[in-house]
Amino acid sequence: MLKYNVSLAGKTVLVTGAAGFIGSNLVKRLFHDVKDIKVIGIDSITDYYDVNIKYERLKEIESLNRDWVFVKGDIADKETIERLFADYRPAVVVNLAAQAGVRYSITNPDAYIQSNLIGFYNILEACRHNEVEHLVYASSSSVYGSNKKVPYSTEDKVDNPVSLYAATKKSNELLAHAYSKLYNIPSTGLRFFTVYGPAGRPDMAYFEFTNKLREGKTIQIFNYGNCKRDFTFVDDIVEGVVRVMQHAPEKRNGEDGLPVPPYKVYNIGNNSPENLLDFVKILQEELVAAKVLPSDYDFEAHKELVPMQPGDVPVTFADTLPLEQDFGFKPSTPLREGLRAFAQWYARYYGDRT
Repeated sequence: MLKYNVSLAGKTVLVTGAAGFIGSNLVKRLFHDVKDIKVIGIDSITDYYDVNIKYERLKEIESLNRDWVFVKGDIADKETIERLFADYRPAVVVNLAAQAGVRYSITNPDAYIQSNLIGFYNILEACRHNEVEHLVYASSSSVYGSNKKVPYSTEDKVDNPVSLYAATKKSNELLAHAYSKLYNIPSTGLRFFTVYGPAGRPDMAYFEFTNKLREGKTIQIFNYGNCKRDFTFVDDIVEGVVRVMQHAPEKRNGEDGLPVPPYKVYNIGNNSPENLLDFVKILQEELVAAKVLPSDYDFEAHKELVPMQPGDVPVTFADTLPLEQDFGFKPSTPLREGLRAFAQWYARYYGDRT
């Protein structure tokens, strides 16, 4: 196992995308675990999905009464980022701000170029000029594209993206590598695999299915149900991020006397792909148990098996051995346990609004 070389206690940490699903959970975890930490959050609060969920997440953070500063702003705005770094001098940066979603990238490509490319470039430039100890950033399992070899390893070639979203995430890894090489910036990319859980993103399948079933609409199950996804519970993702934050890739010189890029990439996934039809069955059972849906709900009448969507892949499957070896951690939350937590949250959140 690697030894931690970055202490978070008493430090200032910048979390971009702080009103997002992973970002908000990370901020809460940092405040829970780390003494005297100051967290700066930035989020543009776009209306890609219901902003009320984003404000609810921020409200939970604010209720902790910790050393927390939130800035509503866009990382694609260079002046905003420069001012943020000048004002707060973060020691560690976790870049989670991004336009997410494979399908949305087909209809709204501009949003991906702005946030995922220009925004990330602005973060890299700010890290370059402010001596940041460690940059941790979100990549995605989407970078593996239509790779046939499973489980997906970070050693695999990933030059064949099947969506613009995937291409922007691979670009983040390339940009981070270049900046690590040129300016000796320690950076670690994390390829997340299908993150789910309470207060998640409504565009994700489990949330979208729940909304449609509750409204009596039909859910579409792609590739006729023959898809497998490495569903990863949000608490496992956050656990991995917090551990990785505390070890920056070591700065060292190669045989030529020049710096070797202090750069790493890890998968964070459950290492256990679930068939989509099994996933839907478990979701249905937990929604009934949480009283989101009645016990006599006719699920078969509300399911439709359809072909694969453009940009989708039939399977995602994470090789997490490097994460286990370096950080002693492997995501392991069972799908039923995670979907139960989501269903119970959904019942509370939407029950309070009816």
